[in-house]
Amino acid sequence: MRPVRATRRPSLPTTFATLNALHPLRPIRDAVDYDNAVEILDRLAVLDRRTADQEDYLETLATLVGKYDEEHYAADLSQLSPLASLQHLMEHQGMNGSPLGELLGNNRSLGGKILRGERQLSKTHIRILSEGFKVNPALFL
Repeated sequence: MRPVRATRRPSLPTTFATLNALHPLRPIRDAVDYDNAVEILDRLAVLDRRTADQEDYLETLATLVGKYDEEHYAADLSQLSPLASLQHLMEHQGMNGSPLGELLGNNRSLGGKILRGERQLSKTHIRILSEGFKVNPALFL
């Protein structure tokens, strides 16, 4: 049996123009466009170092991917309770109670208390959550 060789992907271009030639920055119209954009996005995101042009391209591509995500994959949270909405957003981010507590005030136990219903969200918490998750603060009222 012959050993399997790892295939190495070619490195990504370092200038905005050559990145744009590889994958033109255009509105994402369908799942194929989306998959191609995410592949380039992922490859850029994991680089140890990026050029300024790679950073600019990554930011622009992430905006296009985010817009497509919002239009096609956004959940309707309006019918959920504030706590259920928070839990959904946390699950989507791969977050549990400890990081929630740290986000809300550098107190790891606070997140668990909120998720168990032992503590209510304050106005400050709601402001932090709405900014952190980029949602309307009314979602948590």
